[in-house]
Amino acid sequence: MSLEQDVVALCRAARAAAPALAGTSTADKNAALRAGAAALRARAGEILAANAADVEAAREEAAAFVDRLTLTPARIDAMAVGLEQIADLPDPVGEVITRWTRPNGLEIAQVRVPLGVIGIIYESRPNVTADAAGLCLKSGNAVVLRGGREAFRTNCLIADVLADAAAATVPRDALQLVRTTDREAVRVLLRQSDSVDVIIPRGGEELIRAISESSRIPVIQHFSGVCQLYVDRAADLALAERLCLNAKAQRPGVCNAIENLLVHREVAARFLPAVGAALRAAGVEIRGCPESLRHLPDARPATDADWDTEYLDLILSIRVVDSLDDAVAFIRRHGSGLADAIVTTDRAAADRFVAAVDSAALFVNASTRFTDGFEFGFGAEIGISTNRLHARGPMGLRELTTYKYVVRGTGQIRE
Repeated sequence: MSLEQDVVALCRAARAAAPALAGTSTADKNAALRAGAAALRARAGEILAANAADVEAAREEAAAFVDRLTLTPARIDAMAVGLEQIADLPDPVGEVITRWTRPNGLEIAQVRVPLGVIGIIYESRPNVTADAAGLCLKSGNAVVLRGGREAFRTNCLIADVLADAAAATVPRDALQLVRTTDREAVRVLLRQSDSVDVIIPRGGEELIRAISESSRIPVIQHFSGVCQLYVDRAADLALAERLCLNAKAQRPGVCNAIENLLVHREVAARFLPAVGAALRAAGVEIRGCPESLRHLPDARPATDADWDTEYLDLILSIRVVDSLDDAVAFIRRHGSGLADAIVTTDRAAADRFVAAVDSAALFVNASTRFTDGFEFGFGAEIGISTNRLHARGPMGLRELTTYKYVVRGTGQIRE
């Protein structure tokens, strides 16, 4: 078959499998997830070998890119644990969200049902293959996966391992992977509105904008992760330093790492030299506003573009602000609406910040790195949405369902 015929065929196969998967029992779905977890562990050596070939081919890329691509025994085990945790979570399918009875006796229930077929387009993280497959399976959705070319060998093997392991209890065609690195396959996939119900892209802003602009299928968007940490005048500065280091340096190549640090002018002289030394020791390059450079003489001057840049690297921009209101104004102008944090001992200041900043996740005295489905207790996440419709923030099982109304009567007719 041609590339187009191949993509159309696998989308139609997923559509045909979706009703059977939607009706699969919770016990059978959980058995498939646990079998997939066991298979990942059993075949970890094969997966690592495939991943090593992908990593070798990407050795000229940036260190953060290679980190996202690389699997280790611990990361494979984490993928397996994620599947087991999804199996342990309540099944959202069939959940009654609310019910009520009308004066005429009609009983109305709002019931969760799968979305149908989900297309997921992602870049260098091979763990997404397992996370996405697991979440879609548990929520009763067939899935069409299209990973990045840089993880092609790894993704193909992980998809095969999971599909083989799950086939005993769920429809095998419910898990599909586009097995080509040709970008035309993405364009074909985005035209399959008769077979695919929603597209979830995971990757850089350029990828997500390109998909959003060309898709005939609704897209759940997350353009970028320009996250901020604001150190208030009433902050515990030792805590603020620890949170800043974690939010920037613990894993810089992810969307919930901070890119801008905002510091109240009243604490800048005490806080910036200490946090600057700690950041430099962690290998972080600092770019600062003129005021912050007074306290950080080794830092580079920040440009206007820096405040809007998602570095995904060990680079942090620092700005001194005059007030909480100035911090909020900065976040409204430069933030991407994914996650922002405040460090303060002043409850009123924290409440003002939470009320004024309209991001998908807001943190008070905690790291933005917790913006994650696993950390939220979802088991794993399909992505993080900055949309305001349907789903927002980390997307777990419930965010992969919609609902229908079930109305029970005793012969009522409308007069």
